[in-house]
Amino acid sequence: MEEVLVYGAGERCASCVNLPSSEETADWLQAALSRKYPERNISVRYIDIFSKLEGEEAAFAEKVIEEDLFYPVVVIQHQIISEGNPRLKDLYAVLDDHASTA
Repeated sequence: MEEVLVYGAGERCASCVNLPSSEETADWLQAALSRKYPERNISVRYIDIFSKLEGEEAAFAEKVIEEDLFYPVVVIQHQIISEGNPRLKDLYAVLDDHASTA
């Protein structure tokens, strides 16, 4: 299974006021990726940066907070794909690249 992580918070960042919430973005990405890649098992998981986390997720959430990254922050295999409003084109490019190297 391929996993796309969407780090964010219930409260929108200051520059993202008119954009969907991080959780709404995760739902939207899941729907878009399921349509684009119906044959692939891609899971989109929302992670609240202010919730109780452990391990790598806690470390990355701390990075989002400390470095003032614009959330939602979309991550695939420990690589930041986007900050703020994600572009499907960028996400598709990374997923296509991962599929060709798998």
